[in-house]
Amino acid sequence: MSASVLFDAPGPKARLRNRIYSVVGTAAVLGLVVWIVLRLNEKGEFDGALWDIFNYSGIRDNIFEALLATLKAFALAAVLSLVFAVVLCVGRLSDHRPVRWASVIFIDLFRSIPLLITIFALWVGVAGDMTPFWALVLGLSIYNGCVQAEVLRAGVNAVPKGQREAAYALGLSKTQVTAGILFPQAVRSMLPTIISQLVVTLKDTSLGYIILYPELLYSARLIANNTPVNGTYPFVQTVTVVGAIYIALCLALSSLATWIEKRGRRTKTGIVVAAAAEPAETPGVLDAATPLGPTVAAEPAPGAPADAGADGPDDDPKGPVGKSN
Repeated sequence: MSASVLFDAPGPKARLRNRIYSVVGTAAVLGLVVWIVLRLNEKGEFDGALWDIFNYSGIRDNIFEALLATLKAFALAAVLSLVFAVVLCVGRLSDHRPVRWASVIFIDLFRSIPLLITIFALWVGVAGDMTPFWALVLGLSIYNGCVQAEVLRAGVNAVPKGQREAAYALGLSKTQVTAGILFPQAVRSMLPTIISQLVVTLKDTSLGYIILYPELLYSARLIANNTPVNGTYPFVQTVTVVGAIYIALCLALSSLATWIEKRGRRTKTGIVVAAAAEPAETPGVLDAATPLGPTVAAEPAPGAPADAGADGPDDDPKGPVGKSN
């Protein structure tokens, strides 16, 4: 049994207590779901005629067009929010005090203002005449860009200072250090948070119905108000279908984030060790009978005595033993 970093591993009593809490919580949720289903059944919300409206091609086309409008606004707002986030994060980390304080004021201001107020203010013409599409996109981009800027700043500050100091010691400029060392690691470490904020951006596109932008929620409202069935307006049915579409989109985006994160973990980093090469020549096996020392005397140099280096009078400075003068 291994203990976690944040808390000790639960003992037998704690595990039993956790199982009891899990069973009780699951039973409570299932009971709530059953109660809601029974209440809707009593009111006749499961009548087949109310759900049959989605078989009409006109209603399906309206939902499909609203889905495209939602994805269009989300895609553009996601890209612009990331661009704003990079610009605001760079300004937030700037060494120039006016730039840094301007970024701080802009981020804190639009993070504090409710997103709906920002979208409505852009639509009524505070920054000039805008269509509902651009009012929604710019409102989403500004708000989510401020949030993403703080996420990126947290990722940059989480990079060990030693890497920054080493880069400066190598002679890199601040722009090179920020763009080549700090930001790639910040994006990689904060990628789950960035994707989570993009999911929030996708859901916030539903605020476009306030300014009459034809996204999914606006289309669902029109369908429910203009398609009565036996005197009953299918609000529950329409909201259920549109809610299922939103859930599918958010799950797809979350799955994409999980796939990107796993792929980033599998990326090979560091120095690649080269494979060992085969020797150029296979060494032979020494024979035990082969003498290890030299067997052939070196040839004398031209002009040298033939017996130089052999036994001769110069070998013994004292001369032969017993020789008399």
